[in-house]
Amino acid sequence: MAKYLLMKKVSENEVTVVYQFGPNEDRMGVIEFNKNEQRFAVIKSVDDGIISNGTYEKWAAGKIARVKREDRPFPAVMSVEA
Repeated sequence: MAKYLLMKKVSENEVTVVYQFGPNEDRMGVIEFNKNEQRFAVIKSVDDGIISNGTYEKWAAGKIARVKREDRPFPAVMSVEA
């Protein structure tokens, strides 16, 4: 069974980028990435009862890290399919 993660950018400045992330727009967590320190902070967990919060957080962090590693601009919307 395929799993889906939606990511929507909330804000971005020189130091941080913040995304909402979750399986759909009704169940979203919030993750912040510090560009200078290369560090993630989960501000709000998803808690959907189907997939663990850790899995959602890992997928979101991985997608953000990939954009940073490829030195691309952070897009307004991203998704992960697993």
